[in-house]
Amino acid sequence: MASRDPVADLQRIAFLLEAANEATYRVRAFRSAAATLTKLPAEEIASRAAAGTLTKLAGVGTVTARCVEESLAGEEPVYLRRLLATEGSDVDEATTALRTALRGDCHTHSEWSDGSAPIEEMAMAALGLGHQYLVLTDHSPRLTVANGLTASRLREQLDVVAALNETFAATGTAFRILTGIEVDILADGSLDQKDDLLAQLDVVVGSVHSNLADEPDVMTRRMLAAIRNPHLDILGHCTGRKLATSGGDKGHRGRSRAESRFDAAKVFAACVEHDKAVEINCRPDRLDPPKRLLRLAVEAGCRFSIDTDAHAPGQLDWQRAGCARAVACGVPPERVINTWSADDLVAWAATHA
Repeated sequence: MASRDPVADLQRIAFLLEAANEATYRVRAFRSAAATLTKLPAEEIASRAAAGTLTKLAGVGTVTARCVEESLAGEEPVYLRRLLATEGSDVDEATTALRTALRGDCHTHSEWSDGSAPIEEMAMAALGLGHQYLVLTDHSPRLTVANGLTASRLREQLDVVAALNETFAATGTAFRILTGIEVDILADGSLDQKDDLLAQLDVVVGSVHSNLADEPDVMTRRMLAAIRNPHLDILGHCTGRKLATSGGDKGHRGRSRAESRFDAAKVFAACVEHDKAVEINCRPDRLDPPKRLLRLAVEAGCRFSIDTDAHAPGQLDWQRAGCARAVACGVPPERVINTWSADDLVAWAATHA
């Protein structure tokens, strides 16, 4: 029986663990093993597997070594088989249709801020999911806990993205990385990055990350000022809530945070007036906005963006949860901006500047 690619199997397992929101240490075990084996010739991997010495390699443990041995024997690793058997969840036809209609993800992070993977790896994962584009939205400077990008680092990132897009074009890969940022909405409603830089970006997501317990009138004024800003395109995770979860990054497991209080009717009306989109955040620890507010935004006539807020490749597969919520709350598919082509999305965002 012909052998399989053990590195590809390890990477696939890591992806599926991320998609299932499993603990980070499990994901890291498989990604670390894959990274170690990538550096070795196939002959050495095979000889170590035969001699039972794979675990002597840094980053390769008993479980990952067993997966490699099964791959080399031409068998689908048992660990991978179990994950594939329980992958995803049953969804209705409307949810499946909306997920299929999505052409990209407008809120993602890389290792440049608080994500765990390089930009190219996030892009290739998005391509593998059938996306035509990925909007890269690493954090802005004030969010130091998330390694937010200074103006100089953001300029450097723009050059990296341009080079990657040139490579995609040269190889005939029908995929683009769109430039962006998740910019902090500051206390006075201003955006945490220089205007000239924001003007250069394809898409700008604006989110509140501080003073989340402000009084409703204070928070409302803050959000309205941000929505009026011509550089903002998408209002990210509008309530800022956190839900307790049993998986995912250890920094989020088991922790919850109440919703910010604001005049949702005024905020959503402003989004309609200024043609800004409300994000439907798919993260299991956010699922923001709550359904009652999502229904209110639908009634107000808002546009929407169904985004994963992914910090790792496998998390890009979380869009199904956002699509299910959108369908349940009556979101019209034609109002979802990431059903548009990259050109149409960028052209729409440019109308705000």
